[in-house]
Amino acid sequence: MSLTDKAIDRIRDLIGSGELPPGSKLPPEQQLAAELGLSRNLMREAVKALVVARVLEIRRGDGTYVTSLEPEVLLGGISSAVELLRGDTLLELTEVRRLFEPIATGLAATRISARELTEVERHLDAMRAARDDVELLNSHDAAFHRAVVAATGNATLTTLLEGISSRTIRARVWRGLVDDRAASRTLAEHEAIYQALADRDAALAQAAALMHVNTTERWLREHVGRGDSSETR
Repeated sequence: MSLTDKAIDRIRDLIGSGELPPGSKLPPEQQLAAELGLSRNLMREAVKALVVARVLEIRRGDGTYVTSLEPEVLLGGISSAVELLRGDTLLELTEVRRLFEPIATGLAATRISARELTEVERHLDAMRAARDDVELLNSHDAAFHRAVVAATGNATLTTLLEGISSRTIRARVWRGLVDDRAASRTLAEHEAIYQALADRDAALAQAAALMHVNTTERWLREHVGRGDSSETR
């Protein structure tokens, strides 16, 4: 373990122990470095790394603070990392989505409120209206799934799925451009998910979501395997 890693661990220990709770301001650099037995250079490197990791934030002219440490903050950088994935890793990403999203959709069916169901329906209606506009259709497709997963009330799950799904949006757009039946199938699959949610049927909602993700995964396996699209690499 490098000296910088050890410095990072010391600051993380302060946060984990509650000595530096979410939202708190770090002591001045020199004071904190002395308290932890670190050089100021090591302290700066550790702080920089924790800022990148979204554990700390620097407020210009005010100091360095611990972030809220909420899932959407700490895990929000996943989508940026996902955007750098290439080749078959896109298929691995779809496999991860297949593991999580159907379970999340089933859970949403047991927890979704009337207001949240209305939000899901709003995006479904928007998808129907945009069936001839591929990019707009896929934009509402993504929003539909965000609304469904948000209905679980699980912020960690919501953030993780949002992160791993962002990369696949462009692939679905491209799919719509080359497959004139994609819009109809996509709408039918989303309507099945919505109806299961409206019926509060967890098993059916999970099955409908699994079928939807499997359709996308199967299509991607066929086309990525042939190297047909630079959009999926």
